[in-house]
Amino acid sequence: MILGLTLPGERRGRGEGAAAAQAGATARAARDDRPAEAAKPSGPPPPGEAAASPSASASAPEPVRLAAAAPAAPQAKADELGQIPVLMYHRIMVKPQQSLDRSTTELHDELTRLAKDGYVPITAAQFVSGRIDVPAGRHPVVLTFDDSTPGHFGLDPQGNPKPDTAVGVIEQVARENPGFRPTATFYLNKDLFGMSGVQAAAGLKWLTQHGYEVANHTLSHPDLSHLSEDQVHKEIGGMEDEIVKLTGVHTTTFAYPFGVAPRKPAWAERKDGSYAFQGIFLAGWRPSVSPFDAKFDRWAIDRVRSEGKIKEDDCKQFCSTAWLDYLDKHPDERYTSDGDPNTVTFPNMLEDRLGKPYRAWARVY
Repeated sequence: MILGLTLPGERRGRGEGAAAAQAGATARAARDDRPAEAAKPSGPPPPGEAAASPSASASAPEPVRLAAAAPAAPQAKADELGQIPVLMYHRIMVKPQQSLDRSTTELHDELTRLAKDGYVPITAAQFVSGRIDVPAGRHPVVLTFDDSTPGHFGLDPQGNPKPDTAVGVIEQVARENPGFRPTATFYLNKDLFGMSGVQAAAGLKWLTQHGYEVANHTLSHPDLSHLSEDQVHKEIGGMEDEIVKLTGVHTTTFAYPFGVAPRKPAWAERKDGSYAFQGIFLAGWRPSVSPFDAKFDRWAIDRVRSEGKIKEDDCKQFCSTAWLDYLDKHPDERYTSDGDPNTVTFPNMLEDRLGKPYRAWARVY
């Protein structure tokens, strides 16, 4: 299934592609634009929220001319309206058995490439909230792992991550590459890494205390497009209840099973007293636009499947290796940080792409 299809050779902003899947298109067309139910970060407001003045509750007047960027911004080639890879992983295994599986060696090699190419991981929650705090000249990347399988995470008898798990590999790559932040987002189903009870609670506590995000992926991973409103609420709300019971906090983001929205996407976005997400992720085949881009849709955020340039599912063009190669060859199209999480910096020729709520935080050169 190809969601939100865009050829690596197409520049962002040219059309969505005739082959875009109906699920992704439905999620965008039927969404509503309610503000996110989340606290504002210290910098730009979360995407979808009205911009507030840094020093007062009243909205800042829209400036006629955008403020000038810091002198270091051109040197860093800052462009915070560029694309951000949101990588999607499924099972991580020593020896892969199915097409979506990735080996621990493949994961290690891909993360090492990201580190060498100047990428710094952030969580999905930080991404949708606009809290993108990475050093100047570096690029954010979001690592997402679906289905909470045992190969994602586990603790050894000493309470440390098992080395042959996704978390173990992430921690190893961070040790080997200073500046590569050990963090990721795990989209959970009811089988929590093969853990239960006290063990599951201890595992989720370890993850959240060490900077990882745990997020909602429904109880049983159904195709939500076939479910009634009540069934959708039970699938998502039931998983939310489990996570809150084990961690004491609600989740911020959600990923559609199979990348498919329910008949009314609003059913998945929130249910009073149960869940209220700030962003929802698809299972698409292209990097996401910046959360500060006027075209950013927090209810239908694109992801890229982690895979090499294999023939299956057009991975020669649309999976992670192909897209990372493309962004390496077209660095002007990817998000490059100015090093200041309280500003949104970009070349002045891109002003028309800036979302209106962010003009007060914009800096141009």
